[in-house]
Amino acid sequence: MTREKNRERRVRDDRLAAVLRGEEFLLLDGAMGTQLQERGLAAGELPELLCLTHPETVTEVHAAYVTAGADVVTTNTFGANAAKLGDAATVEDVFSAAVACARAAAPRYVAADLGPTGQLLEPMGTLAFEDAYELFARQVRAADAAGADLFVIETMADLAEAKAALLAVRENSDLPAFVTMTFQEDGRTFLGTTPEAAALTLSSLGADAVGINCSLGPAEVAPLVGRMLPWADCPVMVQANAGLPRVEGEVTVYDVGPEEYAAAVAGMLDAGVTVVGGCCGTTPGHIAAERALLAGRAPFGRRPRDSFAVAGPQRVVALEAGQVGVIGERINPTGKRLMKEALRTGNHDHVIAEAIAQERAGAQILDVNAGLPEIDERAVMCRLVSELLSVTTLPLQIDSSDPAVVEAAVRSYPGKPLINSVNGKAESLAAVVPLAARYGCALVGLTLDEDGIPDTAEGRLAVARKIVAATDAAGIPRHDVAIDCLAMAASTDQTAPGTILSAIRAVKEELPGVRTVLGVSNISFGLPFRPLLNATFLAAALGAGLDLAIINPGVRRMMDVVDSWRVLSGEDEQARFYVEHYADRSDAVPAAGAPATGEKNGAPAPAGLPDDPVERARALVIDGRGGPMADAMSEILRERDALFAINEVLVPALDEVGRRFEAGSFFLPQLMASAEAAKAGFEAIRASVPAGEASAGKGPIVVCTVRGDIHDIGKNIVRMLLENYGFEVIDLGRDVDPEVVARAVEERHVRLAGLSALMTTTVPAMAETIELLRKRAPWCKVVVGGAVLTPEYAQMVGADYYAKDATETARIASELFS
Repeated sequence: MTREKNRERRVRDDRLAAVLRGEEFLLLDGAMGTQLQERGLAAGELPELLCLTHPETVTEVHAAYVTAGADVVTTNTFGANAAKLGDAATVEDVFSAAVACARAAAPRYVAADLGPTGQLLEPMGTLAFEDAYELFARQVRAADAAGADLFVIETMADLAEAKAALLAVRENSDLPAFVTMTFQEDGRTFLGTTPEAAALTLSSLGADAVGINCSLGPAEVAPLVGRMLPWADCPVMVQANAGLPRVEGEVTVYDVGPEEYAAAVAGMLDAGVTVVGGCCGTTPGHIAAERALLAGRAPFGRRPRDSFAVAGPQRVVALEAGQVGVIGERINPTGKRLMKEALRTGNHDHVIAEAIAQERAGAQILDVNAGLPEIDERAVMCRLVSELLSVTTLPLQIDSSDPAVVEAAVRSYPGKPLINSVNGKAESLAAVVPLAARYGCALVGLTLDEDGIPDTAEGRLAVARKIVAATDAAGIPRHDVAIDCLAMAASTDQTAPGTILSAIRAVKEELPGVRTVLGVSNISFGLPFRPLLNATFLAAALGAGLDLAIINPGVRRMMDVVDSWRVLSGEDEQARFYVEHYADRSDAVPAAGAPATGEKNGAPAPAGLPDDPVERARALVIDGRGGPMADAMSEILRERDALFAINEVLVPALDEVGRRFEAGSFFLPQLMASAEAAKAGFEAIRASVPAGEASAGKGPIVVCTVRGDIHDIGKNIVRMLLENYGFEVIDLGRDVDPEVVARAVEERHVRLAGLSALMTTTVPAMAETIELLRKRAPWCKVVVGGAVLTPEYAQMVGADYYAKDATETARIASELFS
């Protein structure tokens, strides 16, 4: 057992217990929505309400899957949260009816289905993490009271939302919880999360199974689930679509039949998947084919991962035995005047600059410390984490001596963070170790206790043993524990370096599996030319077995040691990285009078900005830094007009961001941060020039989610990006009647309308809206998008353009209004 998986579960029977151990297969049911459509579900109607109005129809679908061989039927509650149901019904009534409908079909197990809220979480959206948690918690309590056997949290695209749902299950029920994410063709969720990051985060958090649902067809899902398998220490599950949807007449059809579907699933079973079923377009026939596939098969044991690993929402950083990692130390106010000022004033651009600089310099994890006594550390820490997630993909190390601050930050963190730190004091062990176990975090352990920092290597090893005994008891894997043997100044005790190195060796030898970490720069405190001492000691520590170095990666000498060590240890295979980056390096001394750079003398190397204000403004947009934008725009407007600032500075920068987004090097959080930086530029322009001069004359554009569809995440992202390209946007909201769209277009003679739909059942409403626009406003072009839309769908509904994401919509609008 690992982490919180050793907590008591209420498991219905021995077979389900064996499934949770990965010793038995489990077969779930298939699609509900398409089956209900075949039985007369009207376009735009909430399918969950059928549990109350037509329970026999819902039970009929469940029974068909039970007959086909499904072990589990999932309740018809995908969208049954309070925000979506509104006044139509209570959450409790829907879940009570839904579980009863499922039980009436006599399955072995009933799984309560929890889908996404339909809202985008902060900071990109308006839904707070704890508000999302409360929506899920109410569903969990209702499902548990109604008699469900387990939970299936499905179709999640936001790792933070999946985390909120999983925490809601774990904190409001003792039933098992399965969690599945949905991915795009590029292998990421629309927020940029990878299969590896999702599997690592959710399984560390205590999910009983993790996997993929919806997304794509089984053949396309197979390589993605293959990427999940090494990172999940729990069963892995797959419920793929029966291919991608298309429309024949007014009927949505899927092209992957039962035999083809089962053949693709067979390969995933061979790879280690143990829980299967179906999603959109799958039928009882697909489930029957899977049941036949499982006959006579037995799962095989997967070898558990043994690497230190942490994750942000877009990146996993993993260290196998013998590999070394770099934790950037610069986001810490200790001894840093500008950092203190930034934390006190709340103007965090300096913090953002340090994060960007450290990532570019080679950091793999960023330490984040907001420990000033005169500020609200908890509030500032949470804000810093939120802001950093929008400009860097690196995982974060949450650094605080206050357990309440640590918990506030890691609870909503969309990934698996590293906590810095716990120590050997009983009070610290009792407060911090349970937090790391509860929230699935890696943990730094400091070798100090009630008696202080031991003077000997043996004493530090003893404290390390005490810490590891506590983490072992809490179920935290040893590869998630990093012991800091605490570097002390050589200026006051020249035996200190040898003691530290001996302690590192002892921890690696006596506590197998545990990693080591060290804040290196303390060793040189009080001595001149500190970078030389730091680099020399770092090399010695790496030789002693140090795994993670907390350093300033902007000091070139330190990264030289790391990069060269990776060659000598064999981590940098065939010295590829070293050759690529060091082939043109030399030890030539700079010419007399040449300015000393931060890299040469060891001074901080913040993310520099160009002197030219035009290039500076463009760089600020690309980096997602809105703070210095007003000053850059002010300089530009002294020499050029507003239209130059918009069309030659901000828009080209946004175009570059769009290209990086399309190429997969930027993700939605970075895209939105860049849009916010551009918005700061537009606001500076408006404030600095006469009314009217700042207008680029673009728009208006109408956007909305079509009638019957209450999901508006994608539409809101499109609106924001268009506004930051300088367009006037008329946002009509969600669930918008065609007549309202037509009237808005007529009143302003709108040239472009953007329509969004998430559900296949609302695509007919999109077609109806376009048909009405053709009659009433033939001059208006229509662009469509949304999770279920494809170019074929767009053509079918009569749209002029299909946009697969917000950047494509901005490109279409720019071309139309050029």
